[in-house]
Amino acid sequence: MELRLLTFNALFKGDVRPRIEAIGALLERSDYDVVCLQEVMAPAMARLLGRLAASFGHRQYTGGGLVKGGLVLLSRRPIAAREFVRFPLTRPVRPELLMRKGAQIARLHTAAGPFVVVNTHLSANRDDDWSAQNRFTAVARAELSTLSGALSAIDPGVPVVVCGDLNLPRTSAALAEFRAGNGLRDALVGDDRPTYRPTAQWPNPPAFDHVLLRGPVTAAGRIVLTEDSVTLPDGRSVYLSDHYGVAADLRV
Repeated sequence: MELRLLTFNALFKGDVRPRIEAIGALLERSDYDVVCLQEVMAPAMARLLGRLAASFGHRQYTGGGLVKGGLVLLSRRPIAAREFVRFPLTRPVRPELLMRKGAQIARLHTAAGPFVVVNTHLSANRDDDWSAQNRFTAVARAELSTLSGALSAIDPGVPVVVCGDLNLPRTSAALAEFRAGNGLRDALVGDDRPTYRPTAQWPNPPAFDHVLLRGPVTAAGRIVLTEDSVTLPDGRSVYLSDHYGVAADLRV
């Protein structure tokens, strides 16, 4: 069984509607089976994606005023079961806590049996310091601990993909410990390219977006959506997001 997956941080601010419209149209033309999006904060934008990418007949998101965690999962495969696991509230106090970050867990029904996709977005490190002593490293470890608890409840014989904007570089110790402790393999191992779009202020950002595998599944991962843009009504051209996407061709 083959499954094509995309994870993409869609950026919650700045020309949101035209970018979401372009993303929805792009997804509808694509051959992805499952798409995991982060930073889709408004329910209206989640519904718009559903209308524009109508061939993704199975969707997962929750929330009234804001979409919980900003997470939206679109699937062309049936979703047999779903849940949202919220991360613990941790200091430092920050506006980001209003996003109610956590993880979507979707159990897909496929020809090869159940397949679990975990879509998540960890808290940002506002210090850009991923050392063990940093205050945001403690936040990341608490959130990764919650993810580990959720993964431990999934039958180890079921293939699992954990994906999203983990806000941790591929080389971070906290992420390495999380992978090792949960038997996760990196679909982009050895790829040192950034997944956050470089800027003049930050010319060498790390890879924040990941696809991690557990169980009887292999993947060929690649970085995508690097040059895709949309032309706004005023003539400006903007990128779809400040992140790149990560795609993976999964095989069970």
